Amino acid sequence: MTDASSDPRYRELYDLAVRIGLAWREIRRGASTAGLREYLYGSGEDAIEQGQMDTLDLLATQPSWRMSELAEALRVDPSTATRAIQRLEKAGLAERTPSREDGRVVEVCITEAGRQRHQDVAERRSVLMTSILSQYRYSELPVLADMLERFVLGVDEFVTNRDTEPST
Repeated sequence: MTDASSDPRYRELYDLAVRIGLAWREIRRGASTAGLREYLYGSGEDAIEQGQMDTLDLLATQPSWRMSELAEALRVDPSTATRAIQRLEKAGLAERTPSREDGRVVEVCITEAGRQRHQDVAERRSVLMTSILSQYRYSELPVLADMLERFVLGVDEFVTNRDTEPST
């Protein structure tokens, strides 16, 4: 029986995994640079954080969200979602209200100022993505989109499987 690590296909897969992992790291680093953050999310008192923008992205998709649903959609625990909403509320970008159906439930919605901020960032994000994607041939873009979507699903599946594995 042959050790998998001596199989040349294993080594090739390993080398590709390293390259992809390094590229992922550089994407995270590049996305977190001050210049890009300022371009996308503003600077000074008017700046919002990437997590706040993730929240605005969701809030903009429907009239209101239950806090528990928002936390689930953001893939964070409810206390993290609550802190994000508190910051957005303080900035006038979101508001919380008791549910009309069940007063014990808190719902959150985007404000008009939040919708405008979301639109401004979305436009800058579109300019950024158009610039990046212009470096590809048009025929490569559907392949890139498919592969990135599969990559995200792979990450989600890994996390789900890790969460359901018994602890050792």
